[in-house]
Amino acid sequence: MKIGNVEINGYAALAPMAGVADKAFRQLCIKFGACYCVSEMVSSKGISYNSEKSAQLMEIGESEHPCAVQIFGNEPETMALAAKFALKYKPEIIDINMGCPAPKIAGNGAGSALMKDPRLCGEIVKAVKMAVDIPVTVKIRKGFNDEMINAVEVACICEENGADALTIHGRTREQYYSGVCDLDIIKEVKKALTIPVIGNGDITCADDCKRMYDYTHCDLAMVGRGALGNVWIFEEINAYFKGDLSYRKPDFSEKMEVMKKHIESLVEHKGEYVGMKEARAHIPHYLKGFSGAAKLRNDACRVSTLKDLYLLIDKAKSSCY
Repeated sequence: MKIGNVEINGYAALAPMAGVADKAFRQLCIKFGACYCVSEMVSSKGISYNSEKSAQLMEIGESEHPCAVQIFGNEPETMALAAKFALKYKPEIIDINMGCPAPKIAGNGAGSALMKDPRLCGEIVKAVKMAVDIPVTVKIRKGFNDEMINAVEVACICEENGADALTIHGRTREQYYSGVCDLDIIKEVKKALTIPVIGNGDITCADDCKRMYDYTHCDLAMVGRGALGNVWIFEEINAYFKGDLSYRKPDFSEKMEVMKKHIESLVEHKGEYVGMKEARAHIPHYLKGFSGAAKLRNDACRVSTLKDLYLLIDKAKSSCY
C-alpha cells in the first residue's frame, strides 16, 4: 500500500503508544518485522514552548523507517507549527492524534475529545496538510462514547481536508481498552473512504490479524498492546501471510534475551535511572505466560540497574523451567 508517496511493504504496523512506543521499542519491533511505526504522541503546545522533552520524542533512529511522528493538540495553527518543526527529524509521515482516551489529553480538548467537534477535526487536518510537504494521516476511535459513534463522519471530513490515510481503533473513548474491538465500524470507515484505512484493535496473534483483514478489508493492520512483551508478533504475522510453515515462536530463553536487549537499548537512549524505571513496565509482559512468572513480578518492580536485570533474568531462567 501507499500513504501518499510513501510505500509500506508488509502486513502489520506498530501503533503509537505513549510511554511504550519509544525509539528503543520501535527499533526492536522493526527488527522483528513491523513494516511501519508511529512515534509516541508529541504535544504541539510543548513544541511551541520549546520543550526539549517534547522534541526528543520526535527523534527517529536510522533503522526505523518508514516512521511517522504523531502530534496532538486542539489548535490548528499550533498543530501546523509542530508538524513543520517535526520535519527536521525526517519522518516520512505526520500523524494527527484524534484518539487518545487519557484524561489529561481528552480532558484538555485534544485526542479523542476532538471527535466531539468534527469541524475542528477538519480544520486541524487542513492546517497541518498545508504546513508540510509529506503525507498527513489521522488516528481516530469509534467515537467519544456510545451516544456519539461518529467515526465515519469524522473520517470523511479528514479525507475531505487532505488526510492521506486514516487509522481507526474500534473502541470509543469511554471504553478505553475494555470490551471488544468493533470490527464493524472499521469496515464502515473503509467503505466510506477512498484513502487507505488502517485497522487497529485486539490484534494479539496472526489469526487476529487475518480476521482484521478478512472482515474489514482494511489496507493495513496495526498492532498496539499485542506487541507488549511480544515483539515477535510481527515475525509471526509475516510468516503466516507468507506461508512460512517453518516459523516457531521463541522459547523462554530466547524471550529473555530479547527482553535484555530491549532494556539495554532503553538504558542506552535514556540513561540507567530513567531506562530502568521504564523497564519495570515492560518486564512483566515478557514474563507473562510462564510457570513461576507470578513470583518474579515483585522483583521486576524493584529493578533499578542493569545488574539487577541480569540477576532477575538468571532467576527467571531457573524458576520458569
